Amino acid sequence: MTNILDSLRPQPLWNYFSQLCEIPRPSGEEEAVRLMIIDFAKAHNLDCEIDSVGNVVVRKPATAGMEDRKGVILQSHLDMVAQKNNAIQHDFSLDPITPVQDGDWLRANETTLGADNGVGVAAAMAVLSSETIAHGPIEALFTIDEESGMTGAEGLKSGWLNGEILFNLDSEDEKELFVGCAGGVDIIASGSYTPQQVPENSKFFEINVSGLKGGHSGCDIHLGRGNANKIMNRVLKRAIQQLDLAVSSIDGGSLRNAIPRESIANIVIPAANVERFRELVAEIASIVREELKAADAGVVINLTEISPLSDVMPTAEQTRWLNALYCCPNGVQRMSDDFLGVVETSNNLAHVLLGNGKIKVECMVRSLIDSSTEDLTEAVRSCFSLAGGDVSLEAPSPGWRPNTESPILRVVSSSYEKLFARTPAVTVIHAGLECGLLGGTYPEWDMISFGPTIKFPHSPDEKVHIPSVEKFWHLLCDSLTAVPEKR
Repeated sequence: MTNILDSLRPQPLWNYFSQLCEIPRPSGEEEAVRLMIIDFAKAHNLDCEIDSVGNVVVRKPATAGMEDRKGVILQSHLDMVAQKNNAIQHDFSLDPITPVQDGDWLRANETTLGADNGVGVAAAMAVLSSETIAHGPIEALFTIDEESGMTGAEGLKSGWLNGEILFNLDSEDEKELFVGCAGGVDIIASGSYTPQQVPENSKFFEINVSGLKGGHSGCDIHLGRGNANKIMNRVLKRAIQQLDLAVSSIDGGSLRNAIPRESIANIVIPAANVERFRELVAEIASIVREELKAADAGVVINLTEISPLSDVMPTAEQTRWLNALYCCPNGVQRMSDDFLGVVETSNNLAHVLLGNGKIKVECMVRSLIDSSTEDLTEAVRSCFSLAGGDVSLEAPSPGWRPNTESPILRVVSSSYEKLFARTPAVTVIHAGLECGLLGGTYPEWDMISFGPTIKFPHSPDEKVHIPSVEKFWHLLCDSLTAVPEKR
């Protein structure tokens, strides 16, 4: 790993990213990386504090002659999404990430890379350790748990930070500057049932939907990729209608902010219907492959005969819940009228877990408009309420309202034009940056978000464009130098 990253520029940034790859840091398990940041601060004689929820701030005084500049907060999150391909054995709580260079791109070996948001963390560390970059007072804010609930940003207390400007280093297109983001909410539907015995003269099968690309449920939701939970439900519904299938268990998807790539269901079917069942699964697989041939051509639906199962879901509950899953909105619901090509509102049917008398379904609704978040949330809630489920809402996060007249936007745009001889796009992102929550606690902050080009975050296809990291770095350094004086 070191040999790969040693030749990349800017070397200080890549050196810190290399160190981050060695430290397991899935959401909720940030203690080791937090200690790394604390040790880093001590090694560079920088002030460091931890707040009550586990966020870390490292403070660096202004360089000589810059003491009168406005204070800047460099903000990034310590955690990463833990996703891998089934072909690899990888424990995200123990194993390091193995980067692989592929031309101008850096990816990982069959897992998420953690460039989201490891490059932002590494950039902040490189600024803090630099003896040559001119800048005013800096506070580097490293938040926790961004990917699974934004509890770090939510728990941040007012009055802890002193800066007036926030650089969020968590965007994923080098050509764009972001001035707004979607808000969102997690929807969890749960239920229970009394398992019933398996009918006599039955056969037992595992259905496996796999080969899908998955991706970020905000940034990639517009790409038309398959949702493994929706595909599985389609197979089950057709087989129930025609062949008297009964479901024993379903396990599809994992994280609420990742488009589901895989789903496995164990089912029971009358022995007399097995051949027609095989034909039906092959028929649906062919249809799905044709539908997704442009967006997700690798989809596979495999059928494997398995050992006898002990129980199945009762027919009435099975009908209600599969109907709810079928009618649950999924994917893009509306495009933005204000920002061309940007998704306004979407839902991700993220995780379906059924078996042993328990049912749990997780969705994530996002929208640039808070009222649209509420409306789509009610639609999803209604689906599962009609099925008899208990529905709860968790981790609500407000959107970040765009301010195209932002003073720091003018500063960063000017730096971009000077460095790269072109005008950056100014837009919003259909993802939940922490700016929405942070701006609620510090409404006086002038905020902007920018970063390198990262493709397919939240999936094992995640990759970062190496040349864009160097451009991101130069933009960050020049913008810090250009920060205006305090009023």
